[in-house]
Amino acid sequence: MILQNQLVAQTAAYVQQALQHAEGGHDWWHIYRVWNNAKLIAATETVDLLTVELAALLHDIADSKFHGGDEEIGPQTAIQFLNSIQAPAEVTRHVGEIIRHMSFKNSLGSVHFHSPELAVVQDADRLDAIGAIGIARAFSYGGFKGREIHNPNIEPALHMSKEAYKASTAPTINHFYEKLLLLKDKMNTATGKQLAQQRHEFMEAYLQQFYAEWQGEV
Repeated sequence: MILQNQLVAQTAAYVQQALQHAEGGHDWWHIYRVWNNAKLIAATETVDLLTVELAALLHDIADSKFHGGDEEIGPQTAIQFLNSIQAPAEVTRHVGEIIRHMSFKNSLGSVHFHSPELAVVQDADRLDAIGAIGIARAFSYGGFKGREIHNPNIEPALHMSKEAYKASTAPTINHFYEKLLLLKDKMNTATGKQLAQQRHEFMEAYLQQFYAEWQGEV
């Protein structure tokens, strides 16, 4: 039986290599932060830590938005890798389901799967989407996609469907209202909710400063 820490180390090495040229908001360092967040949250929850760590490490191994919208390439890539290192079959299946269901866009449709481990990894990923890091990631991805920073003539689209969210090309500031400011109230765990509060308040303060500078008021 392969030791759990060996499975985690092999997975971390694989992901670091695979994502070495990824967009800055979805690179190895994003994975590293989510992995650390997940371990922090898991310490206060009753979960299988191996499943949590492997899912955190593999959750963006093939993000659909970088693969033509293919939502199966991520879980399938993760499952194929875990099979190759002889991870336990049930852990591998569970990790695949977590990756398949954890994204924000999937919460906009019907949710068909949940587990305590999904709750932890989802919270860990959402924490990295808000606060100072979340702001940096939003503008990194917006620049990668060639989007406007802000356009006062384009209103945020609230209550979007999953399809509309995936198709959006709105300015990055709109993304705060369409996703980032909504995440605080979507956290699953007590620890996740506590950590999200301060990061949420930081984003609100940032937006106040942003609009004041936009209007030349400060």
